[in-house]
Amino acid sequence: MDKHWQANWIRHPDFQGIAPIGLLHKETQPQPEHLHPSELKHHHSLFRKEINLAAEQMEKIRLDISADDYYKLYINGAYVAQGPAQGYPFHYHYNRLDVTPYMTVGLNIIAVHVYYQGLVNRAYNSGDLRQGLIAELTTAGQTVPLAETDESWRCARTVEYGTGDAATTGYDTQYIEHIDSRLAFRGWRAADYDDSGWMKPATLGLEHAGYTLFEQPTPPVEVYRKKPDRVQRIGEDHYLVDFGEEVTGQFTMRARGEAGTVIEVRCGEELDDHGRVRYEMRCNCNYREQWTLSGHEDELEPFDYKAFRYVEIIGPGGILDERTFAAVVRHYPLSPGQSGSFRSEERLLNGIWDICGRAVRSCAQESYVDCPSREKGQYLGDNTVIGHAHLYVSGDSRLVRKGLRDFALSTAVCPGMMAVAPGNFMQEIADFSCQWPMQLLTYYRHTGDTAFLQEMLPIADGIVDYFRKYQRADGLLADVKEKWNLVDWPENLRDGYDFPLTRPVGNGCHNVINALYYGCMKTVQELKDELQVEYEDRLPAFKAAFLAAFYRPESGLFADSENSVHSSLHAGVFPLLFGLAPEQAVPALVAEIRRKRFSCGVYMAYFVLKALARVDEHPLIYELITGDDEHSWSQMLREGATSCFEAWGKEQKWNTSLCHAWGSAPIPVLIEDIIGLKPASPGWEEISFEPRLPPGMKPFHLRIAVPAGIVEVRYDGAEAELVLQDQTLRRPAGG
Repeated sequence: MDKHWQANWIRHPDFQGIAPIGLLHKETQPQPEHLHPSELKHHHSLFRKEINLAAEQMEKIRLDISADDYYKLYINGAYVAQGPAQGYPFHYHYNRLDVTPYMTVGLNIIAVHVYYQGLVNRAYNSGDLRQGLIAELTTAGQTVPLAETDESWRCARTVEYGTGDAATTGYDTQYIEHIDSRLAFRGWRAADYDDSGWMKPATLGLEHAGYTLFEQPTPPVEVYRKKPDRVQRIGEDHYLVDFGEEVTGQFTMRARGEAGTVIEVRCGEELDDHGRVRYEMRCNCNYREQWTLSGHEDELEPFDYKAFRYVEIIGPGGILDERTFAAVVRHYPLSPGQSGSFRSEERLLNGIWDICGRAVRSCAQESYVDCPSREKGQYLGDNTVIGHAHLYVSGDSRLVRKGLRDFALSTAVCPGMMAVAPGNFMQEIADFSCQWPMQLLTYYRHTGDTAFLQEMLPIADGIVDYFRKYQRADGLLADVKEKWNLVDWPENLRDGYDFPLTRPVGNGCHNVINALYYGCMKTVQELKDELQVEYEDRLPAFKAAFLAAFYRPESGLFADSENSVHSSLHAGVFPLLFGLAPEQAVPALVAEIRRKRFSCGVYMAYFVLKALARVDEHPLIYELITGDDEHSWSQMLREGATSCFEAWGKEQKWNTSLCHAWGSAPIPVLIEDIIGLKPASPGWEEISFEPRLPPGMKPFHLRIAVPAGIVEVRYDGAEAELVLQDQTLRRPAGG
């Protein structure tokens, strides 16, 4: 806890006397038995506090605020912020906000909408019966808060969004919000609202509430309105709205009709064969909702967010104001001065960069999410790709750092780390755990944050130690049954990997988990080299055992398992990436990649490209990125992508989401391995610029923000020019 709170945790009286449920457990162990009252699910509560301020109190007014599960804050009727980033109760976040611009001399109203979902899923830390709000308002030079959460606040439950018996969508990801504006507390955010009929909240001292609060290390999400690119009137009572690109957020509009009038709102990522919104989405979300009008002028304000491009609106004619149609977009803040940009004379390359960049933007929320629709969860393996790309898209390393800590905290459940964090949804994937040290090394190389590296090193050591219990006599891992052995996802994109990847995994010893474990150990040793920490080098012995088990000298390839004769793409990529492959095997492994191309999932493409970069196969990297195969980013563009997909094409997975940032590998690979721009020392204090541009690559302009400043690379078709502040460095295209 990084501050002394004088405030109490306040709760809606519905939760008074309710004890929290402990839901953390190993995935392979039974979920703790508990009974969650349905009437406390999908619980929306409103909190209000009036405060009078004098002129001398108007300097640097700060609000520290947190809620469980989530809040939206309004001051004097104006939207201010929302949050917090989800966290475990033992490391829960609060937001520190400068609210000076929203306050005025005299009467002010602080209004907070708090949502408790009550489901166990990837999106919220919920289902544990923890609910409430804590806040302190302070001003410069005063140690006593101007206001704090206590019994002087007023609260009420609103059921305009439905109750706990409402339908859910996705993987129990969110409730369908059939909003009934007749049940709303109209004007509740305004100072002149009469809340005399509201209740006093239940109070609970922070020490008894079971939270340890830390200031959120990242800013709240950026929220803004986007107007449609196109509005088509299908009939008097029927509109089709196109925002021109996939967005993450809510759809909003205004309408005035008789009380009880119902408007249907359908959202989706694509249109069906009849040109209508596909609201029964292929990603397993059903975005079909109803809005009931109050008889006054109403504004549609959904609470939860969706992933969508299109909206279809059906309602009686003459009551909808199409001028108010808008998307309320939300994502991690992107500063115009810091955001990365790339523009080429090659249209295809622009398209690939754009869909990857848009996916990264949409999937960067308070945490990284695998997709902003079906799951909304932060997956450890996805962060290998999205975090790396986001460093360049945003020029901001804070969300990567937060993601690393989120998963470090998950070791409270398992020292081998959880696959989803934070939260009460328990999933464990061995492949992903082995990647956490690699993410830590990427973060360190970009930031030079030695203090964080020192803090996190024991966590990395703990992962290595955890997997040692699966080592057999020769040191290789076998029967890693406590966690999923993923290899790749979905199953149909594993290139026939010959090992039973059931849950739990089949008996025996297979290639990919051992290659990843070697990469994990190797990376931890690199981290210790950076910190000058001594260690026993276990890599040579492990490498010898790996080669004995999986390497087939007659072909130069690696088998999927020690008892298999099949060599999948995956079985060769990781040995190539981590230096397990003998030098004489490299030509055969590269030839296999050239032949099989992306015979893998989109997530695995990152490792394919990075493996090729390690052995200087830059022309093949560029060929694969810009290829027009069925498994390519070109295929996504042909299918109308405005954000990269979960799979290479819509039909290649049974529940494909059309916004999935694990497909954003071209961004870091183009920058680091084709354009040749990398940190030569931690924190970009020195810059490596060794272009590996293929013949025929068209002119481009790249601009990124790094700790050393703004870096630009311009290529005119013959020579690449790097500009860093007042320094200019020129290189021929081939290095």
